[in-house]
Amino acid sequence: MPSDRTRTAILEAAERLYADRGFADVTLRDIVAAADVNLAAVNYHFGSKDELIAELFVTGSLALNRERLSELRAAEDRGGGRADITEVLRALVGPSLRGCLGPDRQRSAAARFMIRASIESVPPIRKIKNREIDHLRRFAAAMKRSLPGRDEVDLYWGLHFALAMAHQTIRDSERLAKLSEGKCDLDDVNAVVERIVAVAVMGLTGRDLERNAAGARRAR
Repeated sequence: MPSDRTRTAILEAAERLYADRGFADVTLRDIVAAADVNLAAVNYHFGSKDELIAELFVTGSLALNRERLSELRAAEDRGGGRADITEVLRALVGPSLRGCLGPDRQRSAAARFMIRASIESVPPIRKIKNREIDHLRRFAAAMKRSLPGRDEVDLYWGLHFALAMAHQTIRDSERLAKLSEGKCDLDDVNAVVERIVAVAVMGLTGRDLERNAAGARRAR
């Protein structure tokens, strides 16, 4: 098998196995068997299990961050360099929710891998999350432009809480569906995004939740 095809086969097999079984229960030998390659090929292309996990996570994260920043730039362009806080937060949480929720996305190995990465805490992913924060700084700056009178610390907490709500919704979507007996429709991903954005905006600005959610729906 040519080198580039070998590398792709390893990545695809690892992504699928990690998505299905988690990081702790998958060995390099499992990946080798699924990819139909030898162990030397894994060592040659990635060096270790941690580096393989890191590459998969970075690939998914880069795509996510590009989408986030693209939506942020578009929102600020529409506003002449300053977007409404609702649009800033929608750009922050929307891509990850749309990427991981909904019947189509949940069936893909890529989405399930990123969901698994949000659930399980493993060293290579923790290291990347703690290091790669430049795109979040750009969102913090956009929030400052949007709410110039707001305390900077409040804005950082607001960004943190918005991300936390999105991540928790992705991690525990099945539990929420069971708890609400299906009343919370997690397949309506746009509605989930708007609900999280509305709560985050209310926390930052004190706006009425229902009024903000209605306005966000009209903006779509």
